[in-house]
Amino acid sequence: MHKQLILSAALAAALLGTQGAYAAVSADEAAKLKNTLTPLGAEKAGNKDGSIPSWEGGQTKPLSGKKMGDIPLEIFAGEKPAFQVNAKNMAQYDALLSEGTKTLLQKYPESFRLDVYPTHRTAAAPQKVYDNVARNATRCKLKDGGYSIEGCIGGTPFPIPKEGVEVMWNYLMRVEAPSIEYRFKNIVGNADGTHTLATRNEIAFQYPQYYDDATPESWSGEYAMFRFNTLEPPFKAGESLVIRDSVDQKNARQAWQYLVGQRRVRRAPTVSYDTPDFVASGANYFDEVQGFFGSLDRFQWKLVGKQELLIPYNNNGLIGAKLEDAIAKHHLNPDQVRWERHRVWVVEATVAPGKRHAVPKRRYYLDEDTWLIALVDGYDAEGKLWRTTQVTPFVVPSVPATLMKTATVFNLQAGTMSVIQALNGEDFKVVPRKQETYFTGDAVAAEGVR
Repeated sequence: MHKQLILSAALAAALLGTQGAYAAVSADEAAKLKNTLTPLGAEKAGNKDGSIPSWEGGQTKPLSGKKMGDIPLEIFAGEKPAFQVNAKNMAQYDALLSEGTKTLLQKYPESFRLDVYPTHRTAAAPQKVYDNVARNATRCKLKDGGYSIEGCIGGTPFPIPKEGVEVMWNYLMRVEAPSIEYRFKNIVGNADGTHTLATRNEIAFQYPQYYDDATPESWSGEYAMFRFNTLEPPFKAGESLVIRDSVDQKNARQAWQYLVGQRRVRRAPTVSYDTPDFVASGANYFDEVQGFFGSLDRFQWKLVGKQELLIPYNNNGLIGAKLEDAIAKHHLNPDQVRWERHRVWVVEATVAPGKRHAVPKRRYYLDEDTWLIALVDGYDAEGKLWRTTQVTPFVVPSVPATLMKTATVFNLQAGTMSVIQALNGEDFKVVPRKQETYFTGDAVAAEGVR
């Protein structure tokens, strides 16, 4: 665990209680990325008992079998779970379970369990990304109290993190293909176990920091831009949303929405933070999409440390299942979800001074190999566990990368869930990059007809 820098009261107040503007490790420390650490910053060695193997380069070879676009749907076919965790034996695995996972086991003792498979460290990235990460380690810096960054491009900005906010930036800047397109469904799970289709959508995502020609000097700072159109249900068909996110805190998110009934595009500044997500019928908050989505500035981010945990991993098979087979009454179908033992970074978020959020405290668990969020626990104002999220990543060797889109958010107090961006039965493709004018309100307005 890293030692935390103790700030004076005056400095802490000046930074709104957030992390200071320092980063960029020394060249000697960055050299660990070529020996004891993986190129993205994880511990290369396995654990003591061998249940976590050493990293040997990840999954870069094409996988045979069925595919959904660029996603291979059969990975480690025929492999059986090493063990199961359920409500009866969970005490035996207490140290490997997050509070949210324990609560689900207790809340649904007859139906929820973890099928734990042998651990496979499939994380991989293009060599150009590895080269960028090595340079980022000594040049990336925090600014604006940690809510902005500079000097980074095309890879993990802080592969040897010292602060919680650096870990979260690693997630926001996670390895992605420069341009992708896919379709997805948002499903609301009701307290009585029934399910409702909130929306079905098509979406295009673009990640400018991963353009082939991107440099720290040429990059605008926009790290994610997307545009989607709603296909179903009929009364919402034709609605569109465009978002452009930037590392510049002064211009962190630009959003535009097209509403069919109004036949016009309008700015959508509330599409962020703890605004209920209208794409999912309000069943989750916007910043719960994909584990975390948007600006970091509502919270202080504390690096708790690293631990071994059971997390969803290598879930290509889940995507290959029919939607009705992938989702059980109150949670994902345990028959379809693959769990593995991995090391995770633990980051605790608490509302920053002078800020507000409906979920005032969260704990994030991020996979060390990929920097992807794996699990999130959210607490109410009284400190009681209120929400928990499971993210189910999948391997795309053609990039190569481990990617994630689907996140399942459980409202534990209401007994409901929101399955966000379910890919089952849809399509997912790595595509040529588009003109960035495609991701603007003007472009949506020009095409907004019904």
